[in-house]
Amino acid sequence: MMQCRIMRKRLLYLFIFGWNVLSGQDFTSSNLPILVVDTQGEVIPDEPKIDVLLGVIYNGPGNINYLDDPFNEYDGWAGIERRGSTSQDIFPKTGYSLETREEDGENNNVSLLGLPDENDWVLHGPYSDKTLIRNVLAYELAGRIMDWAPRTRFCELVINGEYQGLFVLLEKIKRDNDRVDIAKLKEADISGDQLTGGYIIKLDKTTGATADGWQSLYKPIPGQDQVISFLYHEPEPDEIQPAQKYYIQYFMDAFEGNLLSDDFDDPVDGYSKYIDPASFVDFLIINEVSRNVDGYRLSTFFYKDRDSTDSRLKMGPVWDFNIAFGNAYYCGGESTEGFAFNFNEVCSGDFWLIPFWWDRLLEDSAFACSINNRWTDLRQDLFSTSSILEMVDSLVNTVGEAADRNFEKWPILGEEVWPNYFVGSTYQEEIDFLKSWLEQRLDFLDSGFESLCNATTLSPIPGAVPVRVAPNLTGGETVGFHFTLSRAAEIRFRIFDVSGKLIVDETTSFPDSGQKSLYWEPLVPAGTYLYQLDRNGEPLHAGKVVRY
Repeated sequence: MMQCRIMRKRLLYLFIFGWNVLSGQDFTSSNLPILVVDTQGEVIPDEPKIDVLLGVIYNGPGNINYLDDPFNEYDGWAGIERRGSTSQDIFPKTGYSLETREEDGENNNVSLLGLPDENDWVLHGPYSDKTLIRNVLAYELAGRIMDWAPRTRFCELVINGEYQGLFVLLEKIKRDNDRVDIAKLKEADISGDQLTGGYIIKLDKTTGATADGWQSLYKPIPGQDQVISFLYHEPEPDEIQPAQKYYIQYFMDAFEGNLLSDDFDDPVDGYSKYIDPASFVDFLIINEVSRNVDGYRLSTFFYKDRDSTDSRLKMGPVWDFNIAFGNAYYCGGESTEGFAFNFNEVCSGDFWLIPFWWDRLLEDSAFACSINNRWTDLRQDLFSTSSILEMVDSLVNTVGEAADRNFEKWPILGEEVWPNYFVGSTYQEEIDFLKSWLEQRLDFLDSGFESLCNATTLSPIPGAVPVRVAPNLTGGETVGFHFTLSRAAEIRFRIFDVSGKLIVDETTSFPDSGQKSLYWEPLVPAGTYLYQLDRNGEPLHAGKVVRY
């Protein structure tokens, strides 16, 4: 009965208006699947979702999809609402949360465009990202190395007969056997092993009527006002039980406390008791390849299964890369050099900062070198420059002629859209910039990750006490390096930026033993700098100095 009612309404639209008038431009067919939404006269709100009719046209790989074809992929009810914290306020093209439903409003788990059965979906509408592919590129890369990353399908969208442009159908981040595969935490699970998982927590802006969570005990920058807010994702805020809230908060407090302890890097009792370091490494690599200016601080997810399966916290899945890959002009987002995890140093005044975790983890040589080792392996194949550039070309080829229709609907090529760093006059120029940016970024990471490893593996040689650096967090004040020599020595003092570029190279002869000092006036841009002291040609000490 429902399907007949939907088809009658669709035929009535066709009879009265014709598709071309409804679509607002000459849109009759697509190389991509077509999604058609009828809101039945309602305006799509920010929240909550409203009931709509959804039809999906897809004739299979390599076939053209016509707007007057039957709804052969899906023909039924759905719920829809606008989504996006910033985008829906400043962009005329917005994204949507989509939920496939039965006529009575119950969940309708279905496979859309070959994706595993589910009912929760996202329609991402790239706008400021004029390549149209940045999000998809990041998810494709993450899917190669992480347990799970959202799978994607390009499509074109029509709402109430009006053509909306190119969109990306995404799997929403949620607990599911085919998504984040952890135990389902039920209302009655308030003790024992059942209480220990599964949780999905996130760092994000506290927008939305259901946003809820708690604050970390530790500020991202001591002495400043910013805080770190953890938000419940699953179970959702209106479903999570008090005992479950207490458990996950206590677990996170214990992890952060351990990470700040003197023996945080102990292989048995240190941080690896609480987290899965491999997942943190892969998460870091994806955010650094893309130099995601929102990485680590917004749209940042982590999850925990039951102790009986895996008692450790895992980073991910990754999410939201539309202003990554050089598409943001602020806080270093445009640069092919430097690290995104240094955001707090580059943009210390921003309200949304990064937890202290990453700086602390990088003090452990095992963690720092595991990044470099993982990266070196990936560069041989999956993350080789040629492989990533081929992925870009493949995505552009999949988008095909739909890019022209999108920019006919949204004529923004050649115009600056926040927060664009590069503004190309053509779609091809946007793609060329992305590919050039990627080539330079990958080259930087080859040396940058190696430098991170080298900075943590050098240790003092016998006969010299550790070097005291004061201050090692400086706004421009002269930095002193103080140490004690047990005998006369020649000290070579070098400072590098994180790309490995030599900033300072001085050699000083000390004719006797005792307390010694060397000084550096940091007339350099904000960032992290690596120092190295050699005594008579042998490593004496190495470490980091932060210039803010």
